Parts: sequence; C-alpha cells; structure tokens
Amino acid sequence: MAIKNQVQLITYPDSMGGDLKTLNQMLNKHFSDIFEGGIHILPPFPSSGDRGFAPLTYLEIEPSFGTWDEIREIGEKFDVLLDLMVNHISRQSPYFQDFLAKGRDSQYADLFLTLDKVWEDGEPVQADIDQMFLRRPQPYSTFQIGKDGKEEKVWTTFGKTDPSEQIDLDIQSPLTRRLFEEFFENFKKQNVKIVRLDAVGYVIKKLGTSCFFVEPEIYKFLDWVKELADSYDIELLPEVHAHYSTQFKLAEHGCWIYDFILPYRVLEALINRSSAELNQYLKIRPHKQFTMLDCHDGIPVKPDLDDLIDTTEARKLVDVCLERGSNLSLILSDEHKAADGFDVHQIRCSYYSVLNHDDDAYMAARAIQFFAPGIPQVYYVGLLAGENDMERVQETGEGREINRHNYTVEEIEQALEKDVVQRLLKLIRFRNSYDAFNGEFRVLDSPDHEIRLQWQKGEKSCELAINLQTYRSVIKYADDMNHTVEYIV
Repeated sequence: MAIKNQVQLITYPDSMGGDLKTLNQMLNKHFSDIFEGGIHILPPFPSSGDRGFAPLTYLEIEPSFGTWDEIREIGEKFDVLLDLMVNHISRQSPYFQDFLAKGRDSQYADLFLTLDKVWEDGEPVQADIDQMFLRRPQPYSTFQIGKDGKEEKVWTTFGKTDPSEQIDLDIQSPLTRRLFEEFFENFKKQNVKIVRLDAVGYVIKKLGTSCFFVEPEIYKFLDWVKELADSYDIELLPEVHAHYSTQFKLAEHGCWIYDFILPYRVLEALINRSSAELNQYLKIRPHKQFTMLDCHDGIPVKPDLDDLIDTTEARKLVDVCLERGSNLSLILSDEHKAADGFDVHQIRCSYYSVLNHDDDAYMAARAIQFFAPGIPQVYYVGLLAGENDMERVQETGEGREINRHNYTVEEIEQALEKDVVQRLLKLIRFRNSYDAFNGEFRVLDSPDHEIRLQWQKGEKSCELAINLQTYRSVIKYADDMNHTVEYIV
C-alpha cells in the first residue's frame, strides 16, 4: 500500500473518550474529513507499564480499551498505524513468565538475551557497559528462575524499576523471528496498514559499540523486517532517536523516517523570531519523513540535534520552556552529554503551552509543519490545543504526563469550540485537499524575521508567508479558476 500524503492523528486508545469505541465515534462525528492520512493508535495491547509500551502480547487488545473489532472498524475508514516494540516485551508476558518458571527448559528461553549470549561467561564487564548508550543505570536485570531460585541476568534496555518490566528480545533468534511473523500476520488480519518499529535502534547488542544503531547489522535486521512487512502489504516506520546523520542514513536506505529535528527548529524560530536555522534545515532534510511537533514523549533535543545546535543557545531556549511550565528528560550517560554538560534529552510540554498559549504562534507552527515535505502527524493534545497537565504530573510523578491528558467526550466538544482549534481544522483540510502538496517544494529567500515556503504542481501553487514579529501567517494559493486567493491561517 502507499502511505497517503495527508494528515494523521496520534492518540492513545483511551485518550479521546475512554476507549476505542468512543474514539471511533469521535472520529466519525467530528474528524471524518480531517485525518485522511490515518490514525496512529498508541499501543492498545495488554501491557504492564510505560503506558502501553511494555506489551504482554500483540495478539490481543487490552479489554478496557475494546477488541480487535473496533480496530478493524476504525480501519475501514482510516489507515491504522500500530506500534511493534521490536526491542522488548513485558516481563508479565506469557513468554517471559514461562521462562521465569522453567528457566532454560522453557520453550521460550531463546527469545531472551541471557548475558551468556553477550559475554562469554555471562558476567557483565563494566568497561563494555561504559561504552553503551544507556537508558537505565545498567543494561540488564537479575531474576530468580524456577523453584530453586537460580539467578539469571537478562538484558533490559528500558525500565524504571529493578528488575525491569521491559525484557529485551533476542532478534537473532529464529524463535523471535517466528514470533514477529505471527504478529505481522495478525496485523494484516486486523486491517493494520502501517507498523511503527518502536525502539528499533536498540535491537543490536555488540560488545565494543554503544549498542545503539549498530551498523551494518541494523540494516540487515531492517531489511528482514521490511521483507516480512512487504509480504503483508504493510508499510514500516522505524522510530529512532539518534544523531541526525543516522536519520539521513535510514532515509538513504529507503526507509520512512521521523523528522525529530523539526519540532525544535520550529520552536526556536518562533521563540527567537528568526528563520535562519529553520530555513537552512528545510533545505537539506530528506523528504520521505513523517513530521510532528508534539507526541507522547517530548520535543527531542539530544542526541537528535547533536552538532546542529549551539548548547549555549539551546540552554536559553530550554530556560524559556521551563518558565512556561515544561519539564525535562535528561541524558543518563556522561559519555553522551555535551562537552559543557548540556544533557537535555527531551523538553516535555504541550506545544500550545510552550508557545505561551498564543493562537497565532501556534498556527504558524502548524503551518510550517504542514508545508515541510512529509506526512504530517498531529498529536491529540495538539489537535485540541491542550495545555500542560500539571495535575497529572503531580499525581503520577511522571514528567511525560504533562502532555498526556485523557479527554472526556465533553472536554473534546468544548475544545472544538475554541477558535484556535477551528483554525487548525481548516488548515488540515487545506493540507489534505490541495494538490500542490504532491508537487515540488521550495524554501524561498526571505529576511530572518520571515519564513516563505512554496509548493507547486502544474498550475496549482501555494505559498506560505509568516511574519515572525507578529506571527501572522498567510497562504496565497491558486484556486480552481486559477485566481489567487489569500488565506489568513
């Protein structure tokens, strides 16, 4: 299948009304002509943590969200995108629970990376660990196995608890590959059109490396998954937070990629009222990308923008974000911090709040996103111009909850009455339907306080002009009669 060059929604299964059935009702009632590009439903599977990202299985839907019937029903009208956490699975999964009970005698034992698969005697070597890009203090967890309680150390890249809830899969194992085949077969059966490979950068464990995006092995794995996905006519979207050059390599390899650089560049242009860095980036970025401003995590900074940003300037921007209520996710490994100690991994906030609840600035941000080549994704909080949810952060102690508000039907309908939300819906309709977005893109020359972007296909053309002093955004386009129309965003 071909991915549609139209706007997609990103949402949790329970964030727009409480379950999948209500989500489908909301989509059909309010957004039937809005998300013509599809719906990315964040993990709707049974899960033991990380808001769905520690799945027990991909063969079932969490009962409190609904069933596969609702996914298939949504899929009749919208292309559905689901996640596959190729790096890990929950420790509560039937596979790992069987391993805990039976140890090496378990039929699933080979799914997991016991440390003897990495170090000869199964004993971790600190000098090797020091080279790794860590997401927790150590890359393994210790478990008591079977009735005799024998200790087994198993690789766990992610997880806030010890032992971790997220157990890494051994992607070299034929057993793991058969499991992936089973998952893809089920996705096809359930009318899933796109699969995002979450945390794919961590799947290769190789001593003497960072164990992150290890080349060339990562490409061999991606090629294998692509062949599998192609056999089911499913598109793939690898999710990799890494140095921008890594994204460019993935693009050269023919993969769809995420534009994790754009959210920061747009924010920087609007806060500093200068288009210089943004324009320069728009001229060099690959076109085969999914674009976003906001998501369930945060605005990426390190390592995505390493060597693209001056850390002194970045600190100033981060300070503005903090003043506006944002919180930060920080890099753990000293080796992967900047030379001056700058360690911001992500800025966590609602994009509307970080722009100081300024409707015109927010619409300028969305206009830039929609004009940047790629498939635009709009996160549900951003769709509704939602604000920082400080109460959820205090309740849960989880900084990412700042941008994960669960909307009731009433809250959705109230948000739809906001002028800025109606303006955004109008802009999405234009982006979905105007044919010039399938043509040629150009960054036009402009002074630093302006942004000018253009699309042209035959007689159809549209040009975006943003004044960064006032945040006024205007689109000039040729209508069906070839008359020039001026549309104030």
